[in-house]
Amino acid sequence: MAGTNRILVIVTSVGEYEKAGYRTGLWLGELTHFYDVAEQAGFAMTIASIAGGHVPLDPESLAHDVLADLGTDKRYADREFMDKLTDTVPVADVDVEDFDAIYLTGGHGVMFDFHQSAALESLIARFHETGRIVSAVCHGPCGLLDVTLSGGEPLVRGKDVTGFSWPEEELARRADVVPYSLQDRLKQLGASYSTAEKPFATYVVEDGLLITGQNPGSAKAVAEAVVGRLR
Repeated sequence: MAGTNRILVIVTSVGEYEKAGYRTGLWLGELTHFYDVAEQAGFAMTIASIAGGHVPLDPESLAHDVLADLGTDKRYADREFMDKLTDTVPVADVDVEDFDAIYLTGGHGVMFDFHQSAALESLIARFHETGRIVSAVCHGPCGLLDVTLSGGEPLVRGKDVTGFSWPEEELARRADVVPYSLQDRLKQLGASYSTAEKPFATYVVEDGLLITGQNPGSAKAVAEAVVGRLR
């Protein structure tokens, strides 16, 4: 039954770039768009971050026109919802057995802490190897980069995936300050990486229980795919 399913949502703990003074953090809509779909379908969610505690928000995700997209402004105005981001569970304290799916949100902050977290990597490997859903959107697939399965191979090798593209990085004016190209890293690991024809178009790739979305506008579609699988 849908009501028995629980989804673990992972967010960044990093609030600024290493090479520049730009602020970053969770891209709020990538949380809210997913949350809205999953909650309406009757799923319970727990939000965890790499370090636990307070979650920084990418200031650009709080711009008026961005907040207005798909009702993120309603969540931003909801004190009870936003308080969920003040005291999140540390990833290291999470038990895989409590959840049926994991969802990795984006925002540039994840480029600095997702793939450097041994706790997150082992957690994702356990989700995958126990037949649970692993999903991610935008920069969220950074969390898949260092995930090695028990056989020694990278999780993404031979898998159909997507994630924030280099042309989108350039259009976002972050190409000079990001630590690497997510697109290139996924390809180097042997993933079959693809994108929508146009930057920032909604695009989701499903490969069995691995579900990835390309950009912020794909979070709702990722949620719909995850909910569909869980049902």
